[in-house]
Amino acid sequence: MKRFSVIVLFGVLFIQCDKKEAPEFRLRASLIVSERHTWFQAFEYFSEILEERTNGRMVLENYHSEQLAKELEAIRLIRAGVIDMTNTGSPLSNWVEVLTFCELPFLLRNSTDMRKLIDSDIGKRMEQEMIDKVGLRPLGVFPRSPRHLTSNRPIKHPDDLNGLIVRVPNVPSFVTAWEALGAKPTPMAFSEVFTSLQQGTVEAQENPYPMIWAGGFYEVQKYINQTAHVVSWSYPVIGEKQFQSFPDDLKAIFLKAVEDMVEYEHKLFLQSQQKIISKLEAAGMTFVEVDKDAFGAVAREAIYNSLSAEMQEVYNTILKLRE
Repeated sequence: MKRFSVIVLFGVLFIQCDKKEAPEFRLRASLIVSERHTWFQAFEYFSEILEERTNGRMVLENYHSEQLAKELEAIRLIRAGVIDMTNTGSPLSNWVEVLTFCELPFLLRNSTDMRKLIDSDIGKRMEQEMIDKVGLRPLGVFPRSPRHLTSNRPIKHPDDLNGLIVRVPNVPSFVTAWEALGAKPTPMAFSEVFTSLQQGTVEAQENPYPMIWAGGFYEVQKYINQTAHVVSWSYPVIGEKQFQSFPDDLKAIFLKAVEDMVEYEHKLFLQSQQKIISKLEAAGMTFVEVDKDAFGAVAREAIYNSLSAEMQEVYNTILKLRE
């Protein structure tokens, strides 16, 4: 009988010792991209180092391909405290007007223009208004490759669009730009794009190379028309309330891990660009040179006129930054 009691006691102690303590903070991140995208890979790296450096006090669970929510809904869920993190950019202009400049069509020419804007007073204003007006804390930036138009017929000039139904993200400036160019823009969640292209509900879409590859659009689109109409970035973000709930020691660890995540993603980004282009070519996509000046000349006036008087002043200031 005593021997049986010792065995039972040993078993109970073994189970207790083996049982992992629950983390103090269990975070969830919703991302629009697939598991193949550098953003998701960077969040996975962040999850690993965060749990390791906090000794399990913080755990981050990542969900790709809009498994938890589409982009705008993810922002709302973070604000409501239901989930904690995502990656976003221009859709925030639905809450804060100045955020339209992180992804405004035909504004920035290259990564140098982009960095000048991010580091400027306007860039700092954008980040502060994210916190003050949306309740999201930006955690650095993920540069994006330029956005290009994919289609099943070559598009070299705005005249070639001729009513083409183009999927765009739910961003007012994108709708304005493509309407001015003669297309029929259709706002739609990223997770719905492949099926819509496959079924013919939309005829074209525009995204950076990594999103074209990650979305599998090479299976349903023939041409990549190199419009490079948007040079932009995306913010990894956390809810401000969630961040402020962390004790100071975990805040410090969290922010250092964020820095390492951003650096890690940038390395992945640089390594992936040419590889993705090669993969898209191998998958059968044809790259089409376009008249970029013609696209810009048609769209810029409509975009400028769509802005409020205050944002038109900001627009002009950004143009001066490019000089």
